[in-house]
This record gives sequence, structure tokens and C-alpha cells, in this order.
Amino acid sequence: MFKSKAPENDKDVAANAAGVVGRTVQRQQSTVEQPPPKREPTTNAAIRSCIGSGMSIVGNIECNGSAQVFGRIEGEVRASDLLIGDGAEIEGTVIAQEVTVCGRVKGTIRAVRVKLQDSGAVEGDIFHRSLSIDETSLFEGSSRRVENPTVPSSIDAKIPQTTDTQSPTPMSNVDADLQRVESALTDWSESRVGPKH
Repeated sequence: MFKSKAPENDKDVAANAAGVVGRTVQRQQSTVEQPPPKREPTTNAAIRSCIGSGMSIVGNIECNGSAQVFGRIEGEVRASDLLIGDGAEIEGTVIAQEVTVCGRVKGTIRAVRVKLQDSGAVEGDIFHRSLSIDETSLFEGSSRRVENPTVPSSIDAKIPQTTDTQSPTPMSNVDADLQRVESALTDWSESRVGPKH
């Protein structure tokens, strides 16, 4: 009576499915066989080197890009931009284009822009082109505005040196002037003292 064409349809469906699976496998294989594209180095500002809060480093650190410090460093730190985070401590020289201090620095900072923020503390000298200090921050030392603060030779050239005749070590003009004032005061006080009656 009735003949079923189901076996033929099943064969067609199976052949179509095999063809689709074969093409899919070929695409996947061709995708897998291609080498991954080479990644070019990026200068993304979001990528920063970081020294964590549990780290303590003794020695000099030089970073070609931006850096964040949350730990403790004894030594010189160089970076393009440097964030000294809350709880961080640096004892040594800091050299960067921009430095933001929220932790503690004991030493010299040489940077184009220096920001003391969020209870940051600096004990030492700051050579800068731009300096901002929040009222909650602490700064104990001297600051000097110089044209190129990241180059040590330009800073040293700006500080005139004189030699004391009694000591072979060089002294700054301020020390020499202070010594002259003290000497003049001593001479003046001795000349004003007269015989007691």
C-alpha cells in the first residue's frame, strides 16, 4: 500500500548534516591554524607598575612608565608619573615628571609637578616647576622652583657654592652669610661691653 519515503529523507538530512559539520570543522581548523596576530607594545596610561603594601624594597627602582607605590622603599625611585599612595614610605630620592604624595617621603623630590595630597608628608627638599600642597598635608624642608628639576646638574648649577677659609668643605652662600652675621654680632656685642663700675 503506502510506501514511506522516510529512509530517503533521513539519508538526505544525514548527508546535509555531515556537510555542515565538515564545513564547520574546516572553518575551525583554518582559524586554529592561523598564528595569532602580534601585539604591539602599548603606552596605555592605565597600565602602571605597582609596589604593593606588603612589599619592602632596598635599592634603586627605575620605571619607564607610570608607577604606584603602596609599600616601603629605601633608595632612588624614577618613573614618568609616580603615585605614592596612602601608607607608602619612601626614604631616598624621587625623580619623575609628576609626583603625587599621599604617603610619606623622606628625601629629595625632583619633579616638574609635585602634589601633596590627602595627609601626604614630605621631609626634605623639593625641586619643582609646579608645587601644590593640601592643607591636610605636611611639608618640612625647602622648595625651589627650577626650570628643569629632573636634571640634577641643572639644580646643582643653580646653587652657588663658596668655600669657608677655616674649612676645606664648600658652603652655600646662605651659610656663609649667616656666619658673617654671627661674627658681626659677636664683634658688636664685645665692643659694647664696657668696664663694670
